[in-house]
Amino acid sequence: MKKIDKKVADSYFKTRTTLIMIYLAIGATVSYGVVLFAEPLSEITFNGIPLHYYMGAQGAVLTFIILLFVNAIVSDRVDKKYGIDEARNESIGSGKTVDH
Repeated sequence: MKKIDKKVADSYFKTRTTLIMIYLAIGATVSYGVVLFAEPLSEITFNGIPLHYYMGAQGAVLTFIILLFVNAIVSDRVDKKYGIDEARNESIGSGKTVDH
């Protein structure tokens, strides 16, 4: 099995860690930010429902589901960028040689 260069691995994990921190910040903002600003947000309506109530009941869950799909798409692109994509891993795992 071919090993990954340390610089590539460090850069990959730095990118992944940055993305995870962004996703966590979005999740915290949606979950707790709406609660902290519930009173001013009550004047904004979404489908006839006050925004703070909508975000607590459905909006946060929808945001997390969207983040899951965004994470999957972005992760695949990052993996391909650094040469850690699934096709390469399968060929390495099956004993085939990999040409760069």
